[in-house]
Amino acid sequence: MSIDRVATSAQTAYFLQQLTHAGNALDKTQEQIASTKKATTYAGFGDQTQVLTATLSVNARNDAYTTATKFAVTQVDVQDTQLTSLSSLLTGLKKAVSDSVANNDATGLMTQVQNIFTQASAILNSKDANGDYIYGGSKTDVAPMTVNSLAALQALPSTAAAFANGNLKKSVQVADGINVSYGVTASDIGTDLMQALKDIATFDAGGSGNFNAATSLTSAQNTFLTNTIGQVTTAAVNLNAATAANGYVSNRLTDAQTQQASMNTLYKGFVSDIQDTNMADAATQLSLNQTQLQAALQVTAGLHQLSLLNYLK
Repeated sequence: MSIDRVATSAQTAYFLQQLTHAGNALDKTQEQIASTKKATTYAGFGDQTQVLTATLSVNARNDAYTTATKFAVTQVDVQDTQLTSLSSLLTGLKKAVSDSVANNDATGLMTQVQNIFTQASAILNSKDANGDYIYGGSKTDVAPMTVNSLAALQALPSTAAAFANGNLKKSVQVADGINVSYGVTASDIGTDLMQALKDIATFDAGGSGNFNAATSLTSAQNTFLTNTIGQVTTAAVNLNAATAANGYVSNRLTDAQTQQASMNTLYKGFVSDIQDTNMADAATQLSLNQTQLQAALQVTAGLHQLSLLNYLK
């Protein structure tokens, strides 16, 4: 007569199932620790999948706003520097004209006027890092200043003809539904200065002009230059207002960057809470899974070794 084992096929199948479950649980915990993620597929996050995907999408949009805002901030900073330079040129023009009146001598005036035109036109035709004209408005591939010499400016029928920029100013979306206009056009900031330079050049070319020979100002020259001082003063006030407006935009963009950074931290926190492995909990779970697997292995092995002989005395 044979001595049969106590374990039945049903019991064996049950314990093998427990063994497989324990092994799978251990593999899952080890994978979470290795990848630092609770799951490697969206399905693995269960009922939190929708929240996770929505948060990732919103944060990707916030990242795009951040990149665009950073570029806008860079351009606004450049504009601030160049507006300050234009303001200095206006100050220099006012001084040159005032000195001519005060000294009753305008022999060096036109040389200074020419230099101011050259520097101002270079600023108005400057480009950004992408090769686009900063002050071109919507026409970023067209030089906003159409003339390259004081003589060409003087020959134009109007100062407006010296500008070819578009009227649509650059703007950036900094958040959902929030746009900030930051662009400045050449005609906005350069018309007053170019008008003053054109007027001086036109007078100089006329019958009462010829400042290079004006070692002693005529009455007409004195009157013209005195009036020009007021004209340049008004131009400086207008340019200062444009500089202040640019500063206001800079503050808005800086505030937007602060908000974007805060939202990025918030969104990443949401994602981390759902997606990232808690290493302390995972280590505890790993130890528990290893214990469970070891127990299942021992029970299953022992089960196959049992027979009625173990119970015969």
